[in-house]
Order: sequence, then structure tokens, then C-alpha cells
Amino acid sequence: MKVGLYFGTFNPIHVGHLVIANYMADYTDLDQVWLMVTPQNPLKEKSSLLADYHRLALVRVAIEDNENLRVSDIEFKLPKPNYTATTLAYLKEKYPNNEFSLIMGEDNLRTFHKWYNHKQILDNHQLFVYPRVLTLQEEEEVQDIGNRFENLLDQNPNVHFCQDAPVMKVSSSFVRNAIKDGKDVRYLLTEPVEKYIQEMNFYK
Repeated sequence: MKVGLYFGTFNPIHVGHLVIANYMADYTDLDQVWLMVTPQNPLKEKSSLLADYHRLALVRVAIEDNENLRVSDIEFKLPKPNYTATTLAYLKEKYPNNEFSLIMGEDNLRTFHKWYNHKQILDNHQLFVYPRVLTLQEEEEVQDIGNRFENLLDQNPNVHFCQDAPVMKVSSSFVRNAIKDGKDVRYLLTEPVEKYIQEMNFYK
């Protein structure tokens, strides 16, 4: 089975995350997409970051009716800090019949060369890259972004740039601030996620 791994804190998971995850499951050759909830770094505690099990629960209720999406807490059990290369090695040992790929935004691809064991990851795993809505400043900084992606695609067949993936300019921080300010977030979250957040009185 071909599995795409979509890492994130999902604090909280919103429709932008779900659109990308569902696109990768439907429009690529991936059989499933696993949303990998990143645990809290004990050295970088943030008051706005919900406890691991709450973020896991939010993802679970968000995708429970989609058989192509799964949620994983595997990184909760692995040594800190969490390196993607370590997680991939663990998954390959635990699920030897699965072929694991990474799902990432183009901003992460630009810094991929700084990842721990990035060459080993690229040699052994496919990368599915979705576009990211850039700010004006970011656009100015990466004017050559198209050429750089073309070069990456030409140089390595494991990099797949999913240019048609629908991307929304919405972030978890925007959602958190909107909830804090008492704004209407019903179209930014699925109904089960919004209900969970309201019942737990999160982000206020």
C-alpha cells in the first residue's frame, strides 16, 4: 500500500489541511494519507498549543468518515527530538509492506536540504509537494521559485510537484485568533472539530 505522510501540529486541524490531505488521496497514486500529529516539544512549550491527545482527537473527529485518511500518534512514542528520517525508519520496520511518501508544502521543500538525513529520505521516498500561498515579501525572496522546482523535478524523479492542488490561505494561527476574538469560524473547521473546540472551550 502506498501511504502519504502529512506531518503537522494541527492546532487545530482546519479545512485547508483537509483539502490537501483529500487531494493527495484522490489525485495521486497514494492509497491512503496518514495525518501525523507532531508532539509538543518540551523545550519549546507554547501556551496556545493544545495537549497532544486533544490535537489527536481533533484530527480523528475531522476525518472519521473518510476511509482514505488516517491519523497517527506514532511520533508521540518516538525519542525526542522528532526527526522525519527516524520516523520513516520506524514506520518501514513496523509496516514493511507499505511504501511511505512525504507530503509537504513548497516552503518546506525550499529548506529540505537542511533536514536531518535529507539525502537518504529523497533517495528512498517520494515527495509530493503542494503549492503554498506566499506573502508579497516571500514572493520577492523566491522570484526564481519556478526554475528551482523545475530543476528539482528534472534532477530527481522522487519529487512530484502537485501544482493543481487547491490551496487556501488559512492557517491554524488565524483560526485560533478568530476563536479568541469571538469570530465565526464555521466555514474554517468541520462541524465535529468546531463542536469539540466549543465544548472544551479551547483557544479563548
